[in-house]
Amino acid sequence: MNIQCIRTLTVIWLCITAVSSQEIKNENLAEDNNWKKFTYDLNSIIGGVGYAYKRPFSWEENQLRLFGGVIIGTIGLYAIDDDADRWFIKQESHIPNLIKDYGWYYGNPQNNYAFNGIVYFTGLLSKNDKIRRTGVLMISSATATGLLQQISKSIVGRARPRSGLNKNDFRPFQRNSDFHSFPSGHTALAFSNAHALAKQFKNPWLKGGIYLLGSIPPLTRLWNGAHWLTDIALSIALSVATVEAIDNYLDKRYGGLSGNEKVEAKKRIAWRLVLKPNGAGVVMNF
Repeated sequence: MNIQCIRTLTVIWLCITAVSSQEIKNENLAEDNNWKKFTYDLNSIIGGVGYAYKRPFSWEENQLRLFGGVIIGTIGLYAIDDDADRWFIKQESHIPNLIKDYGWYYGNPQNNYAFNGIVYFTGLLSKNDKIRRTGVLMISSATATGLLQQISKSIVGRARPRSGLNKNDFRPFQRNSDFHSFPSGHTALAFSNAHALAKQFKNPWLKGGIYLLGSIPPLTRLWNGAHWLTDIALSIALSVATVEAIDNYLDKRYGGLSGNEKVEAKKRIAWRLVLKPNGAGVVMNF
């Protein structure tokens, strides 16, 4: 489904740029010209996806250190994958169906994109540029992570826990979904949304609530044996890195926005994922 969404967006973008007679700049968009804003935003979505994929080639020392920390933390989690899998599966029978259903349906690509679209068109039609930009961030982040995880599933070919196979069993390019464990699509989409949305608020309790809701889909995938703990952890790291890269790209394109609310260039509170050999967590800097 994610690949289909990418193709649809690409076709729309190509059609629009083909009929456009000149480049549209954000600062010159008329307040009531929703079509030009929509055109500009589609270009921003495509550009944001491309920027996210290019970003690792321009990482600086801090980003490389963080990447190294993620790798080290993943190695530590890999050692407890089997134990973690058994523990999470035992919890499944104690989880209310409402929570499990939410985790499944929200992480589903169709529902995820529907929610993102609601956010975007709410901002566009209400002329609230901050909400509009947030929608662009959510759509482009979900598209980038969605396409990447679909391709990676086939290339990596890791066996799912519920297949009964070993965590070290890798069979690339299998059509059987039992070998599509890494990365977790539900996690990538849900946590991309959560991180993109949480970045728009200052209140740490509100942020925490958004992250909590975004964590349910990954947990449901652990409860039903669809993914290993390392699959989930790396998918979260991928989501955070993608959102941060695209957010940086959009700052350059939407820096001159005017409207009900302006997009803030700096945030007082910053959240980041920390993975260590003995566990994982979220750190708040302020």
